[in-house]
Amino acid sequence: MAKKLALFFGIVFVLVGILGFIPNPLVGPTGIFDTDMMHNIVHVVFGLILLAVAMWAPAKSALWMIILGIVYIVLAIIGLLMVPNGGQLLGLVATNMADHWLHAVLGIVLIIAGFMTKGKGMAPVPASGGSMPPPAAPMA
Repeated sequence: MAKKLALFFGIVFVLVGILGFIPNPLVGPTGIFDTDMMHNIVHVVFGLILLAVAMWAPAKSALWMIILGIVYIVLAIIGLLMVPNGGQLLGLVATNMADHWLHAVLGIVLIIAGFMTKGKGMAPVPASGGSMPPPAAPMA
């Protein structure tokens, strides 16, 4: 389940990042969520991280959702405290109040998704696909 959620969130982040490069009323310099080129790149990179983990290290999907969730919570707090009226978050990306609240919600959702799926469906399976052979009897 963690892999599926990481794939889902990864795809969404990549699509939102790409959407930010296309003029639209939702995401971009004149959108509800203020983004600039760097902000869009961050969305794409976060999405690619989740996609890569889901494809090549699925057992780490839950952990990476938690990590990125924490990053988003930290960014939301910094944004709400340092740039509440919008501007450059950490001098790097354009943001506004809608971004800050969305970052907070995304952080919470990612953390919950990570903890709810942590360790589920990851039971080790023997290489042969069958049961483990009994230990050998000691030699007398």
